[in-house]
Amino acid sequence: MAFAEKLIAIRRAHHLTQEQLAAKLFVTRQAVSRWERGEVTPGIDMMKLIAAVTGEPLSHLLEMPEHYCQSCGMILTPDDCGTDATGAATDHYCKWCYDHGQYTYETTMEAMIEDCAPRLAQNTGMSLDEAVSLMGAVLPQLERWRAV
Repeated sequence: MAFAEKLIAIRRAHHLTQEQLAAKLFVTRQAVSRWERGEVTPGIDMMKLIAAVTGEPLSHLLEMPEHYCQSCGMILTPDDCGTDATGAATDHYCKWCYDHGQYTYETTMEAMIEDCAPRLAQNTGMSLDEAVSLMGAVLPQLERWRAV
């Protein structure tokens, strides 16, 4: 489901008009309307505010791929999958983060962001600040970091 459709569903589930949601987000009703029509997608910081205001997890607002590493957030392709304790491929982690049922290295979430954000920015065209902000919002929701 595209962001526009998600936003409409979330707004309606919270019984908010476009104007009421706009007031909570400190934007115009026209901005909300343009998001809902799919003309514009808000930046990561606005998505974080939408998530905070509506109580929706940020991952529900983002157009996340079906399979992504539960440690670093990288999109997983069959060639990038890590392995479980038996050596079988797992679609939960990438091979750089997880091998034979164990994390390949100890790190902190902050260090993971510092290491991965520049590559994310380079590969997507977003700014480094946007990449850091996105990873800072997404990583805490991933399996590796939920318990931390």
